[in-house]
Amino acid sequence: MKISIITATCNSEKTIIDTIKSINAQDYSNIEHIVIDGCSSDQTVDLIYKYDKRLTTLISEKDAGIYDALNKGISLATGEVIGFLHSDDEYANDQVLSMIAQKFSCKSIDAIYGDLNYVSKLDTTRIIRRWIGGDYNIKKFKNGWMPAHPTFYARRKHYDSKRNFNLNFKISADYDLMLRLLWKKKIKACYIPEVLVKMRVGGKSNRSLKNIFKKSIEDKAIMISNGINPARGLLLKNLSKIKQFFNLY
Repeated sequence: MKISIITATCNSEKTIIDTIKSINAQDYSNIEHIVIDGCSSDQTVDLIYKYDKRLTTLISEKDAGIYDALNKGISLATGEVIGFLHSDDEYANDQVLSMIAQKFSCKSIDAIYGDLNYVSKLDTTRIIRRWIGGDYNIKKFKNGWMPAHPTFYARRKHYDSKRNFNLNFKISADYDLMLRLLWKKKIKACYIPEVLVKMRVGGKSNRSLKNIFKKSIEDKAIMISNGINPARGLLLKNLSKIKQFFNLY
């Protein structure tokens, strides 16, 4: 089974090598790595060509942001399963894709997710927060629950032009996509109780109070469009993040 890994980049020379090394180190061999670069002006593209042993496609052109780049990657993917590894993230160990492939060997499984470590921007061995996905139960969505998107993998057949990232959302399009696949379409998901990805803190959704506010506005609109009560869902979604600071051990 081929797994398509999509990475969106733009001026990521400080972190992209760590991302590439973690892909190169995977003990699962049937991988295609698709990189969509937003016209980087630094050494990002040169570093990818130099170090990425799994690279199959690299496109460098202007785009409308990260979700537009990821949509381009989806359209180019040929693997049975699609996942995303951002240019400042890395796999937690060299067996992550093997674990994912093993779960997808069960034909009834449509998607998987796992746990995520938020790590220091300068020291990826230092854990700041831990997002524990927990066992899958579709009713959790009413409480604002969602899987950690960097750990989310789904069969390519569930993506199409209507079920890719909605570019009307600038920060929460990943939440919207997973709601549409898991909550509305009700594809069958499975939880891997392992940390799959290390994600540097300082991402777009939480780098400032302004962005946190914008994300909450988008989350509310997404909940309403998917039939979830935002009064309850938004409150519990934000409160759940507090627990992540106490899940370190």
